[in-house]
Amino acid sequence: MFAGNGWGRTMEVALLIATGGFVGGTLRHAIAGVVAAPGGTLVANVLGCLALGFLTYEAELAGTLSEETGYVLSTGFLSSFTTYSTFALETMQSAPLLGAGNVVANYGLGAIAVLLGRSAAMTVTEG
Repeated sequence: MFAGNGWGRTMEVALLIATGGFVGGTLRHAIAGVVAAPGGTLVANVLGCLALGFLTYEAELAGTLSEETGYVLSTGFLSSFTTYSTFALETMQSAPLLGAGNVVANYGLGAIAVLLGRSAAMTVTEG
C-alpha cells in the first residue's frame, strides 16, 4: 500500500492492526455470547494459541506470510481475539478450585495448541 518507512508506512501498519483488532475483538465477543465465562475465554485463548503457532511457523520458518499479513493476523486479530486480562479476572472471580483449573487449562491447553499449530503448518509447508 504505502512504500518506505515514513508517515505513510506508519499509518498503513496502524490500519492493518486496527482492522485485524476489530475482527478479532468482535469474534471474541461472539464466542463469549455462546460459551459462558470462563469457558469462552478459554476457547478464544486456545484457538488463538493454535493460530499463533501456525502463523509463527509460517512467517518465521517457512517465509510464506508477508509482514503485512503478520500485522493483520498476529498483532491485530490474535491480540484482540485472545485476552490475558479477562482470563486473569475470571480466574480471580472463580471459586479457588475452578480458578486453579482455569490457570492449568489456559496455560496447558495453550501450549499444546501452539505445538499443534506449528505441526499443522509444518504439514502444510512440507505437503
